[in-house]
Amino acid sequence: MAPIDRRLRLWAWMVRRQSSVASKSEAEIIAMQSRHVPDNAVFNFIFGKVVPGIEASDRRIPGPDGDIAVRVYHGPGSGGSGPRPLVVYFHGGGFVFGEPRMGDWLCSQVARNVGAVVVSVDYRLAPRHKFPAAVDDSYAALLWAAENGGSLGASGPVGVMGESAGGNLSAVTCLLARDRGGPVISHQVLLYPATNMTSVPRATAKTPFLSAPEMRAYRQHYLADADVSDFRVSPMLAKDHGKLPPALIQVGEHDPLRDDGVRYAATLRAAGVPVRLTEYVGMPHGYLNFPGLCRCAPQALAEICAEQKAALVQS
Repeated sequence: MAPIDRRLRLWAWMVRRQSSVASKSEAEIIAMQSRHVPDNAVFNFIFGKVVPGIEASDRRIPGPDGDIAVRVYHGPGSGGSGPRPLVVYFHGGGFVFGEPRMGDWLCSQVARNVGAVVVSVDYRLAPRHKFPAAVDDSYAALLWAAENGGSLGASGPVGVMGESAGGNLSAVTCLLARDRGGPVISHQVLLYPATNMTSVPRATAKTPFLSAPEMRAYRQHYLADADVSDFRVSPMLAKDHGKLPPALIQVGEHDPLRDDGVRYAATLRAAGVPVRLTEYVGMPHGYLNFPGLCRCAPQALAEICAEQKAALVQS
Protein backbone atom coordinates (compact mmCIF):
# COMPACT_ATOMS: atom_id res chain seq x y z
CA MET A 1 0.00 0.00 0.00
CA ALA A 2 1.14 3.53 -0.72
CA PRO A 3 1.82 5.68 2.37
CA ILE A 4 -0.59 8.44 3.38
CA ASP A 5 0.79 11.92 2.81
CA ARG A 6 2.32 13.36 5.99
CA ARG A 7 0.27 16.54 5.70
CA LEU A 8 -2.94 14.52 5.75
CA ARG A 9 -1.71 12.50 8.73
CA LEU A 10 -0.93 15.67 10.65
CA TRP A 11 -4.28 17.21 9.78
CA ALA A 12 -6.11 14.04 10.84
CA TRP A 13 -4.29 14.11 14.18
CA MET A 14 -5.27 17.75 14.74
CA VAL A 15 -8.91 17.13 13.82
CA ARG A 16 -9.14 14.14 16.15
CA ARG A 17 -7.71 16.10 19.06
CA GLN A 18 -10.29 18.83 18.60
CA SER A 19 -13.48 17.10 17.52
CA SER A 20 -13.44 13.30 17.72
CA VAL A 21 -17.06 12.20 18.01
CA ALA A 22 -15.98 9.13 19.98
CA SER A 23 -15.15 11.22 23.06
CA LYS A 24 -18.10 13.63 22.99
CA SER A 25 -21.46 13.53 24.71
CA GLU A 26 -24.66 14.35 22.83
CA ALA A 27 -24.74 17.79 24.45
CA GLU A 28 -21.14 18.45 23.38
CA ILE A 29 -21.87 17.35 19.83
CA ILE A 30 -24.93 19.59 19.57
CA ALA A 31 -22.84 22.50 20.82
CA MET A 32 -20.16 21.73 18.22
CA GLN A 33 -22.76 21.73 15.45
CA SER A 34 -23.35 25.43 16.02
CA ARG A 35 -19.74 26.22 15.13
CA HIS A 36 -18.87 26.90 11.52
CA VAL A 37 -15.70 26.59 9.48
CA PRO A 38 -13.87 29.94 9.71
CA ASP A 39 -13.47 32.07 6.61
CA ASN A 40 -9.74 32.75 6.68
CA ALA A 41 -6.66 32.03 4.57
CA VAL A 42 -5.65 28.85 6.38
CA PHE A 43 -9.04 27.15 6.30
CA ASN A 44 -9.75 28.35 2.76
CA PHE A 45 -6.50 26.72 1.67
CA ILE A 46 -7.30 23.42 3.39
CA PHE A 47 -10.98 23.12 2.46
CA GLY A 48 -11.08 25.27 -0.64
CA LYS A 49 -13.77 27.85 -1.32
CA VAL A 50 -16.23 28.92 -3.98
CA VAL A 51 -14.27 29.28 -7.21
CA PRO A 52 -14.28 32.57 -9.17
CA GLY A 53 -17.19 33.05 -11.53
CA ILE A 54 -19.63 31.00 -9.46
CA GLU A 55 -22.35 32.53 -7.31
CA ALA A 56 -23.47 30.69 -4.17
CA SER A 57 -26.78 31.70 -2.59
CA ASP A 58 -28.51 30.37 0.51
CA ARG A 59 -32.23 29.79 0.80
CA ARG A 60 -34.75 27.72 2.69
CA ILE A 61 -37.16 25.23 1.16
CA PRO A 62 -40.12 23.27 2.57
CA GLY A 63 -39.22 20.03 4.32
CA PRO A 64 -41.02 17.17 6.03
CA ASP A 65 -40.52 18.71 9.48
CA GLY A 66 -39.82 22.39 8.92
CA ASP A 67 -37.68 24.22 6.41
CA ILE A 68 -34.46 22.79 4.97
CA ALA A 69 -31.51 25.06 4.26
CA VAL A 70 -29.90 24.66 0.83
CA ARG A 71 -27.05 26.41 -0.94
CA VAL A 72 -27.41 26.90 -4.70
CA TYR A 73 -24.38 27.28 -6.99
CA HIS A 74 -24.85 28.95 -10.37
CA GLY A 75 -22.30 28.85 -13.17
CA PRO A 76 -21.96 30.68 -16.48
CA GLY A 77 -23.69 27.95 -18.52
CA SER A 78 -23.41 24.35 -19.61
CA GLY A 79 -20.72 22.93 -21.84
CA GLY A 80 -23.27 21.92 -24.49
CA SER A 81 -26.04 23.58 -26.41
CA GLY A 82 -28.78 21.98 -24.33
CA PRO A 83 -30.25 23.04 -20.98
CA ARG A 84 -28.19 23.10 -17.82
CA PRO A 85 -28.17 19.93 -15.75
CA LEU A 86 -29.08 19.89 -12.08
CA VAL A 87 -26.89 18.17 -9.46
CA VAL A 88 -28.13 17.66 -5.88
CA TYR A 89 -25.29 17.28 -3.37
CA PHE A 90 -25.27 15.71 0.12
CA HIS A 91 -22.32 16.49 2.39
CA GLY A 92 -20.49 14.01 4.61
CA GLY A 93 -19.87 14.06 8.35
CA GLY A 94 -21.20 10.76 9.66
CA PHE A 95 -24.80 12.09 9.78
CA VAL A 96 -23.59 14.10 12.80
CA PHE A 97 -21.37 16.87 11.43
CA GLY A 98 -21.16 18.80 8.18
CA GLU A 99 -22.53 21.95 6.60
CA PRO A 100 -22.80 23.45 3.11
CA ARG A 101 -19.50 25.31 3.58
CA MET A 102 -17.71 21.96 3.48
CA GLY A 103 -18.93 21.43 -0.09
CA ASP A 104 -18.15 24.89 -1.46
CA TRP A 105 -15.06 23.81 -3.39
CA LEU A 106 -16.51 20.63 -4.89
CA CYS A 107 -19.95 22.05 -5.68
CA SER A 108 -18.64 25.25 -7.24
CA GLN A 109 -16.11 23.28 -9.31
CA VAL A 110 -18.92 21.09 -10.64
CA ALA A 111 -21.02 24.19 -11.35
CA ARG A 112 -18.15 25.72 -13.32
CA ASN A 113 -16.71 22.67 -15.09
CA VAL A 114 -19.94 20.81 -15.83
CA GLY A 115 -22.07 23.91 -16.27
CA ALA A 116 -24.59 22.55 -13.78
CA VAL A 117 -26.75 24.19 -11.18
CA VAL A 118 -25.78 22.49 -7.93
CA VAL A 119 -28.06 22.34 -4.89
CA SER A 120 -26.29 21.46 -1.61
CA VAL A 121 -28.64 20.11 1.05
CA ASP A 122 -28.20 20.97 4.74
CA TYR A 123 -30.16 17.97 6.03
CA ARG A 124 -30.95 17.51 9.74
CA LEU A 125 -28.18 16.02 11.85
CA ALA A 126 -28.01 13.47 14.64
CA PRO A 127 -28.07 13.09 17.59
CA ARG A 128 -30.88 15.64 17.83
CA HIS A 129 -32.45 14.29 14.64
CA LYS A 130 -31.94 10.56 14.28
CA PHE A 131 -32.72 8.27 11.35
CA PRO A 132 -34.71 8.68 9.14
CA ALA A 133 -34.58 12.51 9.41
CA ALA A 134 -31.57 12.84 7.09
CA VAL A 135 -33.15 10.49 4.53
CA ASP A 136 -36.49 12.31 4.64
CA ASP A 137 -34.83 15.71 4.20
CA SER A 138 -32.62 14.47 1.38
CA TYR A 139 -35.47 13.01 -0.64
CA ALA A 140 -37.65 16.06 -0.01
CA ALA A 141 -34.85 18.34 -1.20
CA LEU A 142 -34.32 16.21 -4.30
CA LEU A 143 -38.03 16.45 -5.11
CA TRP A 144 -38.01 20.22 -4.59
CA ALA A 145 -34.91 20.72 -6.72
CA ALA A 146 -36.31 18.63 -9.57
CA GLU A 147 -39.68 20.37 -9.44
CA ASN A 148 -38.10 23.83 -9.32
CA GLY A 149 -35.20 23.23 -11.67
CA GLY A 150 -36.57 25.64 -14.25
CA SER A 151 -36.70 28.54 -11.81
CA LEU A 152 -33.16 27.67 -10.70
CA GLY A 153 -31.95 27.86 -14.29
CA ALA A 154 -31.62 24.10 -14.76
CA SER A 155 -34.03 22.25 -17.01
CA GLY A 156 -31.68 19.44 -17.99
CA PRO A 157 -31.08 15.97 -16.52
CA VAL A 158 -30.76 15.46 -12.77
CA GLY A 159 -27.80 13.90 -10.98
CA VAL A 160 -26.96 13.29 -7.32
CA MET A 161 -23.58 13.44 -5.60
CA GLY A 162 -22.45 12.81 -2.05
CA GLU A 163 -19.48 12.05 0.17
CA SER A 164 -19.35 9.41 2.92
CA ALA A 165 -22.67 9.79 4.78
CA GLY A 166 -23.73 11.90 1.80
CA GLY A 167 -22.75 9.03 -0.48
CA ASN A 168 -25.07 6.83 1.54
CA LEU A 169 -27.86 9.39 1.16
CA SER A 170 -27.21 9.68 -2.58
CA ALA A 171 -27.51 5.92 -3.03
CA VAL A 172 -30.66 5.83 -0.88
CA THR A 173 -32.34 8.70 -2.75
CA CYS A 174 -31.72 6.89 -6.02
CA LEU A 175 -33.51 3.83 -4.64
CA LEU A 176 -36.36 5.94 -3.28
CA ALA A 177 -36.74 7.88 -6.53
CA ARG A 178 -36.97 4.64 -8.49
CA ASP A 179 -39.46 3.05 -6.11
CA ARG A 180 -41.61 6.14 -5.61
CA GLY A 181 -41.92 7.08 -9.25
CA GLY A 182 -39.45 9.94 -9.43
CA PRO A 183 -37.82 12.18 -9.96
CA VAL A 184 -35.79 10.62 -12.75
CA ILE A 185 -32.10 10.58 -11.81
CA SER A 186 -29.65 10.22 -14.69
CA HIS A 187 -26.38 9.79 -12.78
CA GLN A 188 -25.05 9.21 -9.27
CA VAL A 189 -21.63 10.09 -7.85
CA LEU A 190 -20.85 8.15 -4.67
CA LEU A 191 -17.65 9.32 -3.00
CA TYR A 192 -16.31 6.84 -0.41
CA PRO A 193 -19.91 5.92 0.49
CA ALA A 194 -21.18 3.96 3.49
CA THR A 195 -23.41 1.32 1.92
CA ASN A 196 -23.76 -1.42 4.55
CA MET A 197 -24.11 -0.41 8.18
CA THR A 198 -24.85 -3.84 9.61
CA SER A 199 -21.27 -4.00 10.89
CA VAL A 200 -18.37 -1.65 11.59
CA PRO A 201 -15.64 -1.86 8.91
CA ARG A 202 -12.21 -2.93 10.04
CA ALA A 203 -10.15 -0.04 11.37
CA THR A 204 -7.98 0.89 14.32
CA ALA A 205 -8.20 3.67 16.87
CA LYS A 206 -5.63 5.60 14.81
CA THR A 207 -7.09 5.24 11.31
CA PRO A 208 -7.03 8.80 9.85
CA PHE A 209 -10.36 10.68 9.87
CA LEU A 210 -12.47 7.58 10.55
CA SER A 211 -11.35 5.30 13.36
CA ALA A 212 -13.24 2.28 14.66
CA PRO A 213 -14.43 4.08 17.85
CA GLU A 214 -15.62 7.02 15.76
CA MET A 215 -17.56 4.81 13.36
CA ARG A 216 -19.30 3.12 16.28
CA ALA A 217 -20.18 6.51 17.77
CA TYR A 218 -21.54 7.86 14.47
CA ARG A 219 -23.70 4.77 14.05
CA GLN A 220 -25.10 5.02 17.57
CA HIS A 221 -25.87 8.74 17.35
CA TYR A 222 -27.58 8.37 13.97
CA LEU A 223 -29.30 5.02 14.21
CA ALA A 224 -29.98 4.41 17.91
CA ASP A 225 -32.28 1.36 17.77
CA ALA A 226 -33.11 1.55 14.04
CA ASP A 227 -33.07 -1.58 11.89
CA VAL A 228 -29.63 -1.54 10.25
CA SER A 229 -30.88 -3.89 7.51
CA ASP A 230 -33.37 -1.24 6.30
CA PHE A 231 -32.23 -0.26 2.78
CA ARG A 232 -32.55 3.41 3.81
CA VAL A 233 -29.69 2.68 6.23
CA SER A 234 -27.81 0.08 4.19
CA PRO A 235 -28.54 0.55 0.47
CA MET A 236 -26.42 -2.53 -0.25
CA LEU A 237 -29.24 -4.60 1.28
CA ALA A 238 -32.01 -3.34 -1.00
CA LYS A 239 -33.91 -6.25 -2.53
CA ASP A 240 -33.39 -4.97 -6.07
CA HIS A 241 -30.67 -2.73 -7.56
CA GLY A 242 -31.95 -2.84 -11.11
CA LYS A 243 -32.94 0.26 -13.09
CA LEU A 244 -30.79 2.57 -10.98
CA PRO A 245 -28.83 5.41 -12.63
CA PRO A 246 -25.27 4.91 -13.89
CA ALA A 247 -22.73 5.48 -11.13
CA LEU A 248 -19.27 6.79 -10.49
CA ILE A 249 -17.91 5.37 -7.23
CA GLN A 250 -14.62 6.64 -5.82
CA VAL A 251 -12.82 5.02 -2.88
CA GLY A 252 -9.56 5.63 -1.03
CA GLU A 253 -6.93 2.94 -0.53
CA HIS A 254 -6.64 3.61 3.23
CA ASP A 255 -10.33 4.23 3.87
CA PRO A 256 -12.17 1.77 6.16
CA LEU A 257 -15.19 2.32 3.88
CA ARG A 258 -13.22 1.26 0.79
CA ASP A 259 -14.84 -2.18 0.69
CA ASP A 260 -18.32 -0.67 1.04
CA GLY A 261 -17.79 1.22 -2.20
CA VAL A 262 -16.18 -1.71 -4.01
CA ARG A 263 -18.95 -4.11 -3.02
CA TYR A 264 -21.69 -1.65 -3.94
CA ALA A 265 -20.09 -1.21 -7.37
CA ALA A 266 -20.16 -4.99 -7.83
CA THR A 267 -23.78 -5.14 -6.67
CA LEU A 268 -24.86 -2.47 -9.15
CA ARG A 269 -22.98 -4.13 -11.99
CA ALA A 270 -24.60 -7.47 -11.20
CA ALA A 271 -27.97 -5.72 -11.55
CA GLY A 272 -27.02 -4.34 -14.96
CA VAL A 273 -26.18 -0.79 -13.84
CA PRO A 274 -23.17 0.85 -15.58
CA VAL A 275 -20.50 1.67 -12.98
CA ARG A 276 -17.10 3.31 -13.04
CA LEU A 277 -15.11 2.43 -9.88
CA THR A 278 -11.85 4.23 -9.08
CA GLU A 279 -9.54 3.62 -6.13
CA TYR A 280 -7.25 6.53 -5.22
CA VAL A 281 -3.89 5.20 -4.08
CA GLY A 282 -2.55 6.41 -0.74
CA MET A 283 -5.77 8.24 0.12
CA PRO A 284 -7.62 8.10 3.46
CA HIS A 285 -11.30 8.72 4.06
CA GLY A 286 -12.58 12.15 3.08
CA TYR A 287 -9.76 13.09 0.72
CA LEU A 288 -11.91 15.43 -1.39
CA ASN A 289 -12.75 17.52 1.66
CA PHE A 290 -9.14 18.76 1.81
CA PRO A 291 -8.16 19.86 -1.71
CA GLY A 292 -5.36 22.05 -0.37
CA LEU A 293 -3.68 19.06 1.27
CA CYS A 294 -4.69 16.23 -1.05
CA ARG A 295 -2.51 15.62 -4.10
CA CYS A 296 -5.19 13.54 -5.83
CA ALA A 297 -8.00 16.10 -5.47
CA PRO A 298 -7.56 17.61 -8.98
CA GLN A 299 -7.59 14.16 -10.60
CA ALA A 300 -10.61 13.01 -8.58
CA LEU A 301 -12.46 16.22 -9.42
CA ALA A 302 -11.63 15.89 -13.12
CA GLU A 303 -13.04 12.36 -13.13
CA ILE A 304 -16.25 13.49 -11.42
CA CYS A 305 -16.80 16.32 -13.87
CA ALA A 306 -16.01 14.17 -16.91
CA GLU A 307 -18.49 11.49 -15.85
CA GLN A 308 -21.18 14.06 -15.08
CA LYS A 309 -20.66 15.80 -18.42
CA ALA A 310 -20.99 12.53 -20.28
CA ALA A 311 -24.18 11.63 -18.41
CA LEU A 312 -25.88 14.97 -17.92
CA VAL A 313 -24.78 17.53 -20.52
CA GLN A 314 -26.81 17.41 -23.71
CA SER A 315 -24.91 18.41 -26.83
